[in-house]
Amino acid sequence: MFSCGRPGRRAGRRRCASSLRADAAERGIYPVIVDLSSLRQKAHRARRGARLRLAAGRRLGAALDTHVFSRQVQSLSCLRRRAPGALAALLASVAALGFAPAGAGAQPVELAAPYEYLGWGEPQPPAGVIEATGVQDLTLAFILSHGRCDPEWDGRRPLLGGSDAAAIAAIRAAGGEVDVSFGGWSGKKLGKSCKSAAALAAAYERVIGAYSLRAIDIDIEHGEFTNASVRRRVIEALAVVQRESPGVEISVTFAADEAGPEADGRSLIADAAAIGFQPSAWTIMPFDFGRPLTDMGDASIRALEGLAADLASAYGTSPEAAYAHAGISSMDGDTDESGETVSVADLHTILAFAQSHRLARLSFWAVNRDRQCSGGETPGEDCSGIAQAPYAFTDVIAEYHG
Repeated sequence: MFSCGRPGRRAGRRRCASSLRADAAERGIYPVIVDLSSLRQKAHRARRGARLRLAAGRRLGAALDTHVFSRQVQSLSCLRRRAPGALAALLASVAALGFAPAGAGAQPVELAAPYEYLGWGEPQPPAGVIEATGVQDLTLAFILSHGRCDPEWDGRRPLLGGSDAAAIAAIRAAGGEVDVSFGGWSGKKLGKSCKSAAALAAAYERVIGAYSLRAIDIDIEHGEFTNASVRRRVIEALAVVQRESPGVEISVTFAADEAGPEADGRSLIADAAAIGFQPSAWTIMPFDFGRPLTDMGDASIRALEGLAADLASAYGTSPEAAYAHAGISSMDGDTDESGETVSVADLHTILAFAQSHRLARLSFWAVNRDRQCSGGETPGEDCSGIAQAPYAFTDVIAEYHG
């Protein structure tokens, strides 16, 4: 077998190919010289085609759920009872088109969806992220309170008719899907603005309905996280959403230390278990530990092991079942703590653990930073602070399929 090794610069590939041809001629062997660039282009087109078929299937599923049968039939199970022949014909027609109905054979939206914050710095066009990488889905941040219990992007941009709705449409046109995140560290949170669980659930549902969402993320931090009554309100509201919209994936994301969830995080889990609410993913953010660490991959795994132990205890499940509801949202490059850095190698370590334990979610903050700083630029909104290739972290996330 002839190999030039890992694809490198163009000139290096040409020299390698010439050397192979000369060696082959001496041996009387006539190898097939493979155009690696062409293969990569073909692979990219194939991935994009698959994403477009997936997006079409998701849109078809959303249309069936939301528009065609919203008043007459509440679910496909109901359709199966009322008209099994019609359902079979419908699914056969969809299969003949090469589409998959939403949820049929497609990985969960939240499974491998890195965050991008469109209200921060100079974000890359999200559809361009889908096109340039192997990632299928993105988590868009953040929905906050515009006033009282009114959800808007960053608390100031409308749900419909603005740049955020256009970005979601572009992501779907590129074959991707969105997981919308509520909360974050700063800003006015819906959990505090909405004064009852019912009102908060209605605010969540308003956003779900605006975009026919298949997944939401509650990034519970700061005042929402440290206030016990607000924590319970968030959990109770999400339980309502889960009952009313059982097909929507729900991730609850919160901070953790090296040993796993801290007191507020354990309280959050206990509140959920007490009312029988189990989200699709309990997702920890294992960084900003408060002291310099050089093994952020291993430190993140220790935190995940702590999370799994807490989930198994709270829900009375096996470790395997606990990991099936556990997730991690890391960070790319330099974190907020001096001397604390998550490298691409660290994320590969986390990826291997996620694959071996079949975690419910693997993500990071944020695509905005997934590039090397240039000139005198300091790490923060728009770059990671480390030497890296563009989208190096996003490409790692794209390798995760549960």
